[in-house]
Amino acid sequence: MKLKVLTSSLIALAAFSVTGCQTTDNNRLVADKQSNDKQPGAAVGQQDSARDPVTNPLPDLQAIPELASGTRINPASLAREPVDSPPPITDLWQRIRQQLRFTAPDNPRIRAQRNWYVSHPTYLKRVGKRAEPFLHLIVEAIEQRDMPMDLVLLPIVESAFDPFAYSHGSASGVWQFIPGTARHYGLDINWWYDGRRDVYAATHAALDYLDYLHEYFDGDWLHALAAYNSGQGRVGAAIRKNKRVGKPTDFWSLDLPRETRAYVPKLLALSDILTNSERYGIIWHPIANQPQLQVVELPAQIDLAKAAEMADLPLETLHLYNSAYNRWSTAPEGPHRLLLPQPNAETFQTAIENSDPKQWLSWQRHQIQSGESLITIAKKYHTSVAAIQRVNDISSHIIRSGDHLLIPVASNELSDYSLSQDQRLQAKQQQQRKGNKAEHIVQSGDTLWDLSRTYQVGMRELAKWNGMAPGDFLRPGQKLVIWSQDQQTVKRQSSLIRTVNYQVRNGDSLARIASKFNVSIGEIEQWNNISRQRYLQPGQRLTLKVDVTNVSG
Repeated sequence: MKLKVLTSSLIALAAFSVTGCQTTDNNRLVADKQSNDKQPGAAVGQQDSARDPVTNPLPDLQAIPELASGTRINPASLAREPVDSPPPITDLWQRIRQQLRFTAPDNPRIRAQRNWYVSHPTYLKRVGKRAEPFLHLIVEAIEQRDMPMDLVLLPIVESAFDPFAYSHGSASGVWQFIPGTARHYGLDINWWYDGRRDVYAATHAALDYLDYLHEYFDGDWLHALAAYNSGQGRVGAAIRKNKRVGKPTDFWSLDLPRETRAYVPKLLALSDILTNSERYGIIWHPIANQPQLQVVELPAQIDLAKAAEMADLPLETLHLYNSAYNRWSTAPEGPHRLLLPQPNAETFQTAIENSDPKQWLSWQRHQIQSGESLITIAKKYHTSVAAIQRVNDISSHIIRSGDHLLIPVASNELSDYSLSQDQRLQAKQQQQRKGNKAEHIVQSGDTLWDLSRTYQVGMRELAKWNGMAPGDFLRPGQKLVIWSQDQQTVKRQSSLIRTVNYQVRNGDSLARIASKFNVSIGEIEQWNNISRQRYLQPGQRLTLKVDVTNVSG
């Protein structure tokens, strides 16, 4: 009797141990309001084949030696050998691909964007390479919030993953925050630091904003994405307008700006291309499925040159990963966060633990001269009045001749901080005083305008140096003389110049536009071959060359 009961239990246990279900998580979240009511990841095609005596026969109980000896049986001994687990995902794009939720409807707006991306595979490779240091960081942030992984592709649409990207609407960084929204979501913008270019901080702020918009628009991701581009007020007004006239209120039916009408299809097209890369013949820049950068939080201000030395990393590389810092150091009031490659982060941590925070900055003792002010002293040492006040415990702007001030100063020459605003200003002033003579052989398609942008010189000056008028055409093979800085300096500086296409609005003037983008009226005249003697017309388009580190404050 006891054996019979034991045998029945073993049969049930064996059946349980080999029972399994195969679930296929291929469900994709349709990116509209109705589909958001469905929960992704439901099992499909589930079959209970484990109870089939042909495909899953029960173990031969008579062959189990423990039964005869009366030894207690370990249930694990009755289970089949475990099936090999799938190999770990080594490619980050594959990890992203497996979590995409949006589907791309077959309509002309998506086809147009998809065709453009597919016909420009080198662009996608270039963007992927630019995204490589930051992509894992963004993927993990999205996973932690259980948000659609498709959002990791949004910086491609916004900025092509360029931390220094800058738009005509004063949007900056990979997530393209405008100043007001950035500050609302906790991103500081000041003389030292622009949080919109801090990839770590801006990623969390962008996901906060997208999460808010998703909830505001009742779970409709397409409405949320459209609002991220053109504002929730504009999208909300378009929805209300359609409701009043009895029209559908889905994204595709809304009357939105042309840029927004293309914006959402771009993201959906990218998601579709990544899902079906083989079908479209797209090879993404390979990115390892592991963190590229480590976040290091410091308790105090640090000179970027000293940080680079302590991390055994080139200064320009460190500044590129930490593009939010406008100057030669982290901001006096913080943040003091650095993103460093994994091996360098370990080296840096060891150096930090064996150093005193007082050693992280260099100091200059300055005796106040008659007629000096905190502003003139700060300008002399390339620091801020607030930093001097903080270090010297000064609450006002009143200082006395003969007193001494302790000034935090850069440890290296400013020219070494190639991505800082101070270095760019100094180099520009130097270029105005003197330069190096270079010769350019005109290629087919060259224009004076294009060459002026390439060599970072004025178009009128370029024409004047070669006895030409700004509107003259160039001939292939023609030799041009160009007075400029050395090409390496030009290359470094052009990395922070962004071309902005600005549409003139009612009430605009050259002075107002120049002030908004921190350029001169003369430069706007040169770039657009116009004169300040003529009035601007609403709708007129101007091309501006904006230094993104010079507009943050």
